Parts: sequence; structure tokens; C-alpha cells
Amino acid sequence: MSLSLQIPMRWGDMDAYGHINNVEIVRILEEARVHAFGPPAGTGLPGVEVELPIFADLPEGIQALVVEHRIKYLASLHYRNVPAKVDVWISAVKGASFTVAYAIFDPVAGTKCVIAETTLAYYDEPAGQLIRLLPEKKQMLSALLGEPNFR
Repeated sequence: MSLSLQIPMRWGDMDAYGHINNVEIVRILEEARVHAFGPPAGTGLPGVEVELPIFADLPEGIQALVVEHRIKYLASLHYRNVPAKVDVWISAVKGASFTVAYAIFDPVAGTKCVIAETTLAYYDEPAGQLIRLLPEKKQMLSALLGEPNFR
């Protein structure tokens, strides 16, 4: 199962070739995560309710940190004045981390332009250490479990 989102492209996201710049692709991925799973606790709240608040319901002092990004560019994503379609799902749930997978599509041509994955972990900032995923968080994440983009 995946969530299908509409993420706006900005005029300033273009590079000199008229493509969405690779750095801005990472911003689109971040926006998709927040649209899908809510903003980190304490920021941007109140906001839009999400079905799987995997970031918004974290206890004080716990952060969801990016451990790794992996991105493969399949085709150019050209600027359009309509949002890009981004599919988001969970591709791995481990003891202390989980991986969010994405596919970004050109909203006009329907071409799959980018596949990506972001691995995140919960970090107890006051204690200075990673924490294991609670069983209820694993269950929540598993509801969107699908195939990985990378083997």
C-alpha cells in the first residue's frame, strides 16, 4: 500500500536546463514525508491531521533523524505549474530504524522520474542515543509496508 500525494514544484526549483534541480528533489521528498506522516512534534502544529502520525506524536526530546538518503534519477522532472505526484510507502522496518520509499512522477506526462528511499531513526536528544522502535510504532509503519526501491 502507498499514499499518493501532490507536492508543489516551485519556479525557483528549476535549474538552468528547466529541470527540477537535484537538491530540490530532496526538498520534495521531505515535503512528501511531512504531508504523509505529519510534521515533527512541536513544529508546524496544529496542522493537517494525518492517518499515520509517525513524527507528530513523538515524546518531548525524541527526534526523527535522517540516517541516509538514496536517490536514483530515472528521467528529468520538468517544472510544471501543477504539483508533482509522489507515492510514499514504508520499505523496511527494523529494530531502531525505518525506511520511507518514494516514486516521483511528472504530473503531466505521468513518467516516473525519481525513485528514492530515506532511512530514519528516532534519537533521544537528552540521552544522546538512538532508541528502538516501540511495537505500536512498528505496527503503524507496517500498515504501509511495500517493496523497496533498491536491493
